[in-house]
Amino acid sequence: MDQKNSGPPQEEEENPTRNPWTRLSRRLAYQNPWIMVYEDQVLRPDGQPGIYGVVHFRNRAVAIVALDDQDRVLLVGQYRYPLDQYSWEIPEGGASHEEEPLAAAQRELQEETGFSAGRWQVLLRAHLSNSVSDEEAFCYLAQDLRQGTARPEGTEQLQVRWVPFGEALAMTADGRITDALTVLSLQRLALLRLPVSPPPG
Repeated sequence: MDQKNSGPPQEEEENPTRNPWTRLSRRLAYQNPWIMVYEDQVLRPDGQPGIYGVVHFRNRAVAIVALDDQDRVLLVGQYRYPLDQYSWEIPEGGASHEEEPLAAAQRELQEETGFSAGRWQVLLRAHLSNSVSDEEAFCYLAQDLRQGTARPEGTEQLQVRWVPFGEALAMTADGRITDALTVLSLQRLALLRLPVSPPPG
């Protein structure tokens, strides 16, 4: 009998999802009203010392696919400062951790576009860049739309346009739309629209 293979399995085999990182210390490197940046001294999974930078978001992200009765998607255009380029996206914004994501999504849709919605459905929850940040996003489908007056923030200079759903989906495939929440939300809705095949047998 091979004695090397007898006995209890190693911890990694018992619990492969355990945290293999050890945080030795944490230093707040930078903060503003929206983010906090930490530098952690760590032991890596291989046991060697290292550092890890973590961006903590003070708010959660919310995004809305606003769909009218002609199957058109409401897109918002704005210049994105970090990218130094213009971007077409679904309406998006931030929700404090004390605010319900749905309430924040309803507020953001009204502020950015003037529209409110009679029906809301969760499309997805996502972590947007989980190797470096803890930002969490909630995306919704909004229907039964009613028009009102937009009230964008002073940081927002927005255009709004309606795009057929198929065209908006194509924009996520050909690079005209690169915003992560827009790509995720529109493609998730497209998947939900696919016919469900019956189980085999």
